Amino acid sequence: MTLYEELTRRGLIAQVTDEKEISEMINNGKATFYIGFDPTADSLHVGHFMALCLMKRLQMAGNKPIVLIGGGTAMIGDPSGKTDMRKMMTPETIQHNVDCFKKQMSRFIDFSDDKAILVNNGDWLLNLNYVDVLREVGACFSVNKMLTFECYKQRMERGLTFLEFNYMIMQSYDFYMLFQKYGCNMQFGGDDQWANMLGGTELIRKKLGKDAHAMTITLLTNSEGKKMGKTEKGAVWLDPAKTSPYDFFQYWRNVGDADVIKCLKLLTFLPIEQIEEMERTMEGAELNKAKEILAYELTKLIHGQEEADKCLESAKSIFGGGGNAADMPSTELTADDLTDGKIGILDVLVKTKIAPSRSEARRLVQQGGISVNDEKVTDPNALLTIDGEAVVKKGKKIFHKVIIK
Repeated sequence: MTLYEELTRRGLIAQVTDEKEISEMINNGKATFYIGFDPTADSLHVGHFMALCLMKRLQMAGNKPIVLIGGGTAMIGDPSGKTDMRKMMTPETIQHNVDCFKKQMSRFIDFSDDKAILVNNGDWLLNLNYVDVLREVGACFSVNKMLTFECYKQRMERGLTFLEFNYMIMQSYDFYMLFQKYGCNMQFGGDDQWANMLGGTELIRKKLGKDAHAMTITLLTNSEGKKMGKTEKGAVWLDPAKTSPYDFFQYWRNVGDADVIKCLKLLTFLPIEQIEEMERTMEGAELNKAKEILAYELTKLIHGQEEADKCLESAKSIFGGGGNAADMPSTELTADDLTDGKIGILDVLVKTKIAPSRSEARRLVQQGGISVNDEKVTDPNALLTIDGEAVVKKGKKIFHKVIIK
């Protein structure tokens, strides 16, 4: 089975500019490809996971990745898939985020012996002369055609700034520069990037008379069509300081029944034949086993086998032995958080971020979804006396240790 056939079988491929040419290139390790990451935060998150996995698969097959960090495009903001304009960031914030991305990428992609390179588009975009861009690049783009793309159409009613309108031109210029500087002949990205990617192939054709290619991958969505990677606490980050390995493990352990096989196909490196066999036999206990495998494999991929083993052991201890695992997420409280040695249940839920607000905490308690040390709490005005530590449980799957210092 060729690489392209495997990507198709896993459901990864969404759109391609030339299926025959692209399959030949990646199957034979002839692609020098890039994927762009705008540094809008100080960590990569689950939304980047698909691109990271694709990059790793292609590199394993002998193709050369270029990781493009958008230090320049982040100054503008991509309107694709957005209903509102992104918040403007300072150059200092962008540089900090770029540095964080570099560190995370280096742990995931093999940059040794020139097997991959990492570049920042700020190196060329921030020094461009505006008049030169208008003459040399702007002349290659039709405003009428740009306005037909969904990424712009969906913003027209809410208001599309001229700043954002330039994003497609900037991303296209990236491909144009990478083609010339590094021989980059292919761009990969999420399916919502299709219009921007086509802009790049067109610019290369018009300016250089050469062919370049683009392929989009399936967006990571659940069975309801919503993007995955969000929890009550916010985004699921790849940085262990922002999302602990245990919380990361639990996110995948708790994916919907309808999504587990899709996630195994898209995100893990388990043989596709093994996943398809699981799909044929999966029900009841086998379904829970598949979720456990998914969580373990992805945690191992991001945080390493040692952390994955700890998370698996911790999860089994929690769910099978009353919730007394050392690696359970925990929150430390001090005497300042207590009144006469006690603390309200609603305060506990908010401080541990089990609930995002007191109103949500109240609802959880009233509906019988909260237990403390295996005793259900149904009174939202209940005051707790915590002797050293206590385990708070939300539903059947969320455990959190509260420690009094």
